[in-house]
Amino acid sequence: MSAPINTVVTKPKLTTSAMIASIAAEGQRVRAAPFGKALVELAESRPEIVGMTADLAKYTDLHIFAQAYPERFFQMGMAEQLLMGAAGGMAKEGLIPFATTYAVFATRRAYDFIHQVIAEENLNVKIACALPGLTSGYGPSHQATEDLAMMRAIPGMTVIDPCDALDIEQMVPAVVAHDGPVYMRLLRGQVPLVLDEYDYKFKLGQAQLIRDGKDVLIISSGIMTMRALEVAKEMAGGAADVAVLHVPTIKPLDEATILKEIGRGSRLVIVAENHTRIGGLGEAIAACVLRARMAPNYHQIALPDEFLAAGALPTLHDRYGISTAAIVSFIKTLL
Repeated sequence: MSAPINTVVTKPKLTTSAMIASIAAEGQRVRAAPFGKALVELAESRPEIVGMTADLAKYTDLHIFAQAYPERFFQMGMAEQLLMGAAGGMAKEGLIPFATTYAVFATRRAYDFIHQVIAEENLNVKIACALPGLTSGYGPSHQATEDLAMMRAIPGMTVIDPCDALDIEQMVPAVVAHDGPVYMRLLRGQVPLVLDEYDYKFKLGQAQLIRDGKDVLIISSGIMTMRALEVAKEMAGGAADVAVLHVPTIKPLDEATILKEIGRGSRLVIVAENHTRIGGLGEAIAACVLRARMAPNYHQIALPDEFLAAGALPTLHDRYGISTAAIVSFIKTLL
């Protein structure tokens, strides 16, 4: 049975709560806690799944798992290095641990433990991290703008950046079926629902053309695919015919599909990512294109190489060029 769909309450005025508010727009369809609910559903038939967190169960939606399976939930306290080390130990005993925290804490604080304890031994640990990229307004201490670059650099690490609630729900069983370490960005709370309009199904390691168009090709991951689809709808009135290629798996990268779509016609090619322009999807695709000796009209929409400001998320998304309006303006300028 499908999860219930709610509607975000309209908020006419931005307050400090907008620093951590849902990324859903006013009136947008959402599903509550898709990660936690999908994990609980799967864990019913997979007793080896355990949930672990570093004092952030409520803020990564893992509290739903803790309520359903208290004997399989482990609260490690504010100790991310211990969280990753213990997750590696459980994986060596045949369990499938889901370790949750904020992306900044997993990547910056526990990087060596992920690298040495989990990845070097190719352990079956799934690292699910909330507040990826610019999805928090609390400044550099909470904005994981470089997490994909760090995780991509670890040998054998699968890296996933889901777009919406549907992507997350389908991602959970896919990563459990995959044997090996996985780093997944996580959207929590009231998560937008957009991909169900396009008959979409998550497939690990595969990029998917969500919408075709003859003028512009936006290649995107995570919440930027949601933005790209909004841009395509807004520009469909005659400004431009926009195609959207969703790349939920950053590593391994589906180079074949990406090159195929770039090679179709002479479209403007834009890579859009909720990540610093250094080391993420944009540079991965640029390298892929260069190796293939292709020369498209290529541009990148990404966060700047700087420590970002604190503030309300809608304001920051406009300021740093990843809002729908900012992307439309950028494309019109290029055209």
